[in-house]
Amino acid sequence: MCIAAWIWQAHPVHQLLLLLNRDEFHSRPTKAVGWWGEGSKKILGGRDVLGGGTWMGCTKDGRLAFLTNVLQPDAMPGARTRGDLPLKFLQSNKSPLEVATEVAEEADEYNGFNLILADLTTNIMVYVSNRPKGQPATIQLVSPGLHVLSNARLDSPWQKAILLGKNFRELLREHGADEVEVKDIVERLMTDTTKADKDRLPNTGCDPNWEHGLSSIFIEVQTDQGPYGTRSTAVLSVNYDGEASLYEKYLESGIWKDHTVSYQIE
Repeated sequence: MCIAAWIWQAHPVHQLLLLLNRDEFHSRPTKAVGWWGEGSKKILGGRDVLGGGTWMGCTKDGRLAFLTNVLQPDAMPGARTRGDLPLKFLQSNKSPLEVATEVAEEADEYNGFNLILADLTTNIMVYVSNRPKGQPATIQLVSPGLHVLSNARLDSPWQKAILLGKNFRELLREHGADEVEVKDIVERLMTDTTKADKDRLPNTGCDPNWEHGLSSIFIEVQTDQGPYGTRSTAVLSVNYDGEASLYEKYLESGIWKDHTVSYQIE
């Protein structure tokens, strides 16, 4: 499902500070964050081996794309893989709005998604979603500030989104104008297993027990298909001088590992 929170053009040190938990079946083949792709358009991100795409990626020319799925009961069989959506932007030379328009034109070919496209060199960030179903795709510019994206529309007041936004604001307030330590963010914000009150679950039409299992920031659920839950946490930090680092804590063969990849936006 995934959940992301970020502060955008509203921090004294960080142009962008993005936190993202990726949730997936533990058995789904995945490659950890690294550089991949051809030529000048190499992508830094994890990779879904099965579908070939990614849930989050960035490039040295300042592009960033990430997505979350929309929680829904009626997944469309034969739909195109949503992991291709970030690649449309990361592998192109078009602006976020241009790619968002292209995505919107074919949005009904995918199951429910929320997609963020950003150009860190022009300070443009765009949100695209193909839900609610049956309505035209949404395209909107993302304003500077703190945002949370779970499995509904951008900044929807789901309980776990409210909790993550509140805790993120408190952490930023504690650090003031200082740079934020990414490992501190992960441990304090992204490992929270607090589930929503059952009477505050969103009415998505899904099984209430499934909704409840997915209602925490960090997810651990047992299913008939095996364990499902948070497979990795990423923190992307970009300073105003273009210095960037992507930290990832990830689960591999039942063991939690971590690493950091640093780069300069050119």
